Amino acid sequence: MAVERHRCLCVVVLLIHTVTGAGEGPSPLPLPSPSPSLKSYDNELTVTFPPLDDLYSNTPEKHFGTENNTLVTSQTGSTALLPCVIRNIGDGIVSWIRRKDYHLLTVGLTTYSSDQRFQAIHLQHSEDWTLKVRFVQKRDAGIYECQVSSHPPTSIFLRLEVVEARAQISGPTEKYLKPGSTLRLQCSVVQTTEAPAFVFWYHNSRMINYDAERGINVTTNPAERLSDLLIPAASVSHAGNYTCVPNNAVPASIYVHIFNGENPAAMQSSSPSFTHLNLNGLLLPALLSFHITR
Repeated sequence: MAVERHRCLCVVVLLIHTVTGAGEGPSPLPLPSPSPSLKSYDNELTVTFPPLDDLYSNTPEKHFGTENNTLVTSQTGSTALLPCVIRNIGDGIVSWIRRKDYHLLTVGLTTYSSDQRFQAIHLQHSEDWTLKVRFVQKRDAGIYECQVSSHPPTSIFLRLEVVEARAQISGPTEKYLKPGSTLRLQCSVVQTTEAPAFVFWYHNSRMINYDAERGINVTTNPAERLSDLLIPAASVSHAGNYTCVPNNAVPASIYVHIFNGENPAAMQSSSPSFTHLNLNGLLLPALLSFHITR
């Protein structure tokens, strides 16, 4: 019994020692209390937007790339192109208006005029809305408005000037030569916006561009708007009316006299109409009688 009591006492002592020894180690550090100067953030998704002024300032502004009051010159019978370049048009719609009668010509690519010579030209993704006018006439001259739908609508104005191209033979309207002389005629096309595709020369009613066997040589430079007719040795058969006829201009004429034994001074002193009548033998006696009685 004494041994058992001693063993129990040892167990109790050992238990006490174990409990008191566990508390002798270093005590854990206390957790810091939240500082009042620190902010706590919730785990939430937040969205921010830039100011409205910043949004609108980054949007490209719509404006015209074609100058206002642009002048376009075209000749009668040709095709006129009135440009209208618009930057950053967005969903705007372009309309063309003829200002002299406020006639709506086109809206977008649709022609609203009964005159089908008018057409809007626009290539996809381009900024150009050109008004095309085919077979231009004098009455087409005037102011045209290119208008873009917006609030309020914005516009520019273009002026179409229509000129009438014409041929012009240098020198007087009549030329006097002796047989064997060189006949040279130069025809220029003036007031033209397009080079002529061809220039025909006529002697009276005969086209002579290819009459090389008759001693006639025609040279045309379309880019320079010039055409030359050369006869190195003119004969009496070369006398008559010569007409320069460009394909896109009003013709011009000159009369060539080849005199043989006649008095050229007397011929030159006569009026053109009298000389023309004299060469054709028309009304000569009556004219002479009228002149003598005066």
